[in-house]
Amino acid sequence: MPISMTGYGRGEASDDSRYVVVEIKTVNSRYCDQQIRLPRVLAALENRVRELIGQHVARGKIDVFINYADAGDAAYQVTVDAGLAKSYASALREMARVAEIPADFNVAALSRFPDILRVEATRPDPESTWTVLHSALTMALDALIRMRTLEGERLARDIRQRVEELVVLLEGIALRAPSVVCEYRARLTARVEELLGEQATEIFDQQRIAAEVAIFADKCGIDEEIVRLKSHLRQVDNLLMRSGPMGKELDFLVQEINREINTIGSKANDLELIKQVVAMKSQLEKIREQVQNLE
Repeated sequence: MPISMTGYGRGEASDDSRYVVVEIKTVNSRYCDQQIRLPRVLAALENRVRELIGQHVARGKIDVFINYADAGDAAYQVTVDAGLAKSYASALREMARVAEIPADFNVAALSRFPDILRVEATRPDPESTWTVLHSALTMALDALIRMRTLEGERLARDIRQRVEELVVLLEGIALRAPSVVCEYRARLTARVEELLGEQATEIFDQQRIAAEVAIFADKCGIDEEIVRLKSHLRQVDNLLMRSGPMGKELDFLVQEINREINTIGSKANDLELIKQVVAMKSQLEKIREQVQNLE
């Protein structure tokens, strides 16, 4: 079944040490464009995230938001810069000696000096973190694919309905086309008789009329375009029954269908045919809009 490029999925997972939430939003795009926003502590896992997403999403603009929280007691580590602490203490004692006052500072006072104590987030274990992240990401992808599949089915139904309408309009054109030539012959004969009166058959023979009609029929003949259009419409219907990405192929077929319809419109020397062509172009434009959303 066709898959829409528009969707949303959310997943979350945790263990004793960490909690991960993943959100994925996708919209239509010509390419597979992944934009991943994740905390710095997960930067080493970004390529794995991209690879897993690429296995499930072939096309579209993909925005991924990953939130990470450390649930363990060792989320942060405080370290002491011993050398800097000794330097501060030595400087304070020297200052007290010079000022001839007691050096009565304590550890609490010393700890207030900048850079003596450093608070750093502990680096999570990559493999344990990936296990949790993989679970959350898989859950989000499953939800995303369900939504994209449902939307793709809806788009496919709409496209099929419009293809059926195009087939009906094309059948009407195929039925009307021969009448255009016959009516031209009748108009041409009537015009000759009107201009020449009773001498029409003597001055302007039927072979000359037949030649003019043949030239007209050749200029406005649309049999080949009708055959190609029927073939393209069948291909669209067949593609919609297939699974996997098909948006680019459908877009190509829509362009070909549009080209054939334009050719018919340029050859149509008949008001009824022109009306049918306008109706076909209207339906095709709606199909084009839907195809732009398919993967």
